[in-house]
Amino acid sequence: MTNVDFSGPSESDALHEYPMARDRDRSFEPPTELLGLQETQPVTRVRIWDGSKPWLITRHADLLAAMGDSRVSADAMRPGYPHRGAGTMARWQHTPSLVAMDDPEHRAIRSMVTPAFRVKNVEAMRPGIQALTDKLIDDMLAGPNEADLVAAFALPLPSEVISELLGVPEEYHEFFQELSAVLVNRYSTPEASIEANMKLIDYLETLIESKRENGASDVLSDLARLVSDGRVARRRAAELGAFLLFAGHETTANMIALSAVLLLRNPDQLEILKATDDPKVVASAVEELLRYLTIPHLGRRRVATENLVIGGQEIKAGEGIICAADAANWDPAVFPDPGKLDLLRDARRHVTFSYGVHQCLGQPLARVELQVALTTLFRRIPTLKVDAALDQLSFKHDGNNNGIYELPVTW
Repeated sequence: MTNVDFSGPSESDALHEYPMARDRDRSFEPPTELLGLQETQPVTRVRIWDGSKPWLITRHADLLAAMGDSRVSADAMRPGYPHRGAGTMARWQHTPSLVAMDDPEHRAIRSMVTPAFRVKNVEAMRPGIQALTDKLIDDMLAGPNEADLVAAFALPLPSEVISELLGVPEEYHEFFQELSAVLVNRYSTPEASIEANMKLIDYLETLIESKRENGASDVLSDLARLVSDGRVARRRAAELGAFLLFAGHETTANMIALSAVLLLRNPDQLEILKATDDPKVVASAVEELLRYLTIPHLGRRRVATENLVIGGQEIKAGEGIICAADAANWDPAVFPDPGKLDLLRDARRHVTFSYGVHQCLGQPLARVELQVALTTLFRRIPTLKVDAALDQLSFKHDGNNNGIYELPVTW
């Protein structure tokens, strides 16, 4: 007689794999499987790339509770930290990142560059961002009535803005964009990731040294002065500069491209943006796009330093935590009918820029860039349309941030 096992599936067999695959016909939305967990298992274990089983948090309130708890660490060097992939793990273990360290070290390093990203200073950059936006569109309109919107507009705009803010010479813009492409790909090998990171840091260390003698009014010159004053090591200043250069363009470029496609697929909402010159309406529209798209789609990674309870679930010290911002931004308890794009919605409670002490340093700059880019693009090219079916677009579902590799458009 054959023995029958009535015990059911083991915990390991029942675990969901994270990240979940996106539905091909819902490329702008969080995976259906992820939103299903939000409803039935809002705090649950998942299995990630290395076989470890961190906790996944999907509800807005639980995410705020976890990310605001002093017993939850962002330190990527702690055992149990759920890394995004082998390349990211190797890079951060080799060179700690600002987003993957705790206070007081995090606070001390962040304070060195905070002034440049304050709202007042960023608003003063708006005319320059507008001028660059118009120039890029002029260049598009001067050619044939077709372009790759990523290469012609979405990528160069934030790349040139952050380069100018930091003080990176124009001839090196393409160099750092190539390195960034390696750094954002979660499938990059540890060797490739570390090599790209080191090339970027080595270059910036040389640039900072040159600015100690020939400084200007830019962030790297400010860091050079701190180096000269003995307040920070030159290598650490270069590491911070590399982080800002990398983080300051890639996510915004992805937002511009994805937002353009999403708006074109929702013409009623696009008309709201086209019809207004009210800065408050434009700002609200950008917040809703940030909520809806949630570019950082692999979750905020953390690890518990003590036992704690989140959403009724005990999480023990040393266990990894993934806070799924994309799911939290679609939590119907906070954003009713979350699958509806509504540019007039008050979406300011979104967590796209993270939450707590690790809120994105560059969010004021990203907001201004998006406000200027999207309003100007559709005002200057009102007949813009995507020249490909949705299933032909090359989405960055393989990357640390969602986006589009190429976006063919015509007008």
